[in-house]
Amino acid sequence: MNKPIPDKLSSQIDTGVKLAIAKAVDRHRKLGESISIWQDGKVITLTADEIPQPPSTNQS
Repeated sequence: MNKPIPDKLSSQIDTGVKLAIAKAVDRHRKLGESISIWQDGKVITLTADEIPQPPSTNQS
């Protein structure tokens, strides 16, 4: 029987996965590599110039 993952652990995993994805997308943008994403029921490929910039994390 599988034990359920505690909420705190699943939140940490979710945060870690989101951070890893953001870093990978940023790396592709900086290296000029394209990425493929799922959008409106289709797979589309974005060039490095088409990859949106991440939101600013500056805290004032």
